[in-house]
Amino acid sequence: MSGILVVDDHPTARRAIRSLLAQHHIYVCGEAMDGEEAVETVWKLRPEIVLLDINMPVMNGVQAAYEIRRSVQSTKVIFFTIHDAPETAAALRPLADEFLTKSAVGTKLIPVVKRLLQTQSRGGEA
Repeated sequence: MSGILVVDDHPTARRAIRSLLAQHHIYVCGEAMDGEEAVETVWKLRPEIVLLDINMPVMNGVQAAYEIRRSVQSTKVIFFTIHDAPETAAALRPLADEFLTKSAVGTKLIPVVKRLLQTQSRGGEA
């Protein structure tokens, strides 16, 4: 099992998400602090899911998702952001399997991750 890669430029956010996933026995295979590091880590670890902040320095989440989709198609992408904008979610749909606001992570992240992992294990699409 390759697990989940958590990508956010704020260490506190990464720790909180890692802790939440661990409480539900979901394995986190690694962390990254920007999009460039995320792409490199995806190439190395081949995670099942990348939880990807959109607004980050060096390379933002949208650029990182594009690179991930281009090179490692089997990895699922969950965008998360502080902005609750349905039009943004719709525009980013081709790059992401899911879109969550950071305010909803506490309630929606676990069900979304479990559904994507289940879909991944069956070899189907979300």
